Amino acid sequence: MNTPRIAYDEMHAADKRVRDHYATYDRWLGQQPDDAMRRRREEAEVIFRRVGITFAVYGDKDENGAGTERLIPFDLIPRIIPAAEWRQMEKGLRQRVTALNRFIHDVYNEQAILKAGVIPAEQVLGNAQFRREMMGVKVPHDIYSVIAGIDIVRAAQPDGSGTYYVLEDNLRVPSGVSYMLENRKMMMRLFPELFSRHRIAPVAHYPDLLLDTLRAVAPPSVNEPTVVVLTPGMYNSAYFEHAFLAQQMGVELVEGQDLFVEDGFVYMRTTQGPRRVDVIYRRVDDDFLDPKAFRPDSTLGCAGLLDAYRAGNINLANAIGTGVADDKSIYPYVPKMIEFYLGEQPILQNVPTYVCREKDDLRYVLDHLGELVVKEVHGAGGYGMLVGPAATKAEIEAFRAQLQAKPDNYIAQPTLALSTCPTYVESGIAPRHIDLRPFVLSGKTVQMVPGGLTRVALKEGSLVVNSSQGGGTKDTWVLEA
Repeated sequence: MNTPRIAYDEMHAADKRVRDHYATYDRWLGQQPDDAMRRRREEAEVIFRRVGITFAVYGDKDENGAGTERLIPFDLIPRIIPAAEWRQMEKGLRQRVTALNRFIHDVYNEQAILKAGVIPAEQVLGNAQFRREMMGVKVPHDIYSVIAGIDIVRAAQPDGSGTYYVLEDNLRVPSGVSYMLENRKMMMRLFPELFSRHRIAPVAHYPDLLLDTLRAVAPPSVNEPTVVVLTPGMYNSAYFEHAFLAQQMGVELVEGQDLFVEDGFVYMRTTQGPRRVDVIYRRVDDDFLDPKAFRPDSTLGCAGLLDAYRAGNINLANAIGTGVADDKSIYPYVPKMIEFYLGEQPILQNVPTYVCREKDDLRYVLDHLGELVVKEVHGAGGYGMLVGPAATKAEIEAFRAQLQAKPDNYIAQPTLALSTCPTYVESGIAPRHIDLRPFVLSGKTVQMVPGGLTRVALKEGSLVVNSSQGGGTKDTWVLEA
């Protein structure tokens, strides 16, 4: 696929000069024999496979009909961000997540933003992710999205600079932080000399920060909260991460069958008898959390959990119903949320977005399908979307029919040429498109470790970085000033 415009190169300026923050790394890289880098890449793959850092891809089956697991490809060349850039991005992330939490609280309580007409009420109240069961529920500290993954992309500007945009807000069960941590451990193991040459902000304290945040959002009456991680089980695509985070935090990893509700409180079964649980870091979708309240056929949740939640005897991270704020049909309104709740201008901008439920926007999108990225509002993982410049005429026409049939299901955006970063591929070092997912924790304060997970589209010219679509990951270095 040919990208529609020249991409911003993270390492090289337009005149091919190496950017200042990459200068030390570039000198080191130029001294590395190619076979040494190849051996290190092979070593990384062996270690990742030994540790079990894999993910399952739904729909992929081996010859025996069993689900297959893959390594997420790890790239040896880091993505480097200067300190000043990170400070500005961090401010923008803190602002955005604060506004999103205010929005979620508002729509389940006073609904002031809807009454003011800032967001059409039907966009929220008719949204598939809006949970009427959450109306009036008191959530500790009014924090609904305790863990948020905000997808950031960078696009070139006419003057040669690069501007960061928020591509997507992930507020339900954002994944990928385990790869951020394991990528850093791998880089330190393979290239210890690089960490003596650069002042790189650490990320290893993320599990401690996460545990402190989860404890901070426990019900106010609890002094020493018990935290657990709730997983759908070992067949879930992100099971490695669930087990990894529980182990790193030193808390129990549980499945729905390990929990029960009695007298309005949640308990887990242990060999020493029942133990009360105060905070559940849940990696199970809303629909499957409580068979009494949602899907009666669910075996992944705990019957009566919603009642205990409503009574204020348990907290869930993230809250039920947070999906109403990360739905792609709500995304275009986030800048207005920031102005409405905080009285501030957004620090991080949205990608310009066409809302296909609006007649004028739909007309424009239908006339320019070959130039745009069109996404399902409830889609995820790179599925259910059209990348116009990469699509055939037949694919475009097939998608046109879907769009005309259900325009409310879609938004569209310009095909941004995501910034590129040098990447070690089979043919050597070549530019590949990347994005960034910082993980933002909201407890007593809003905080995050520097950087996040850099995802890379390994196919030449591809803009799809999702691991399920063949993407890989890089270590992200934020340089300390």
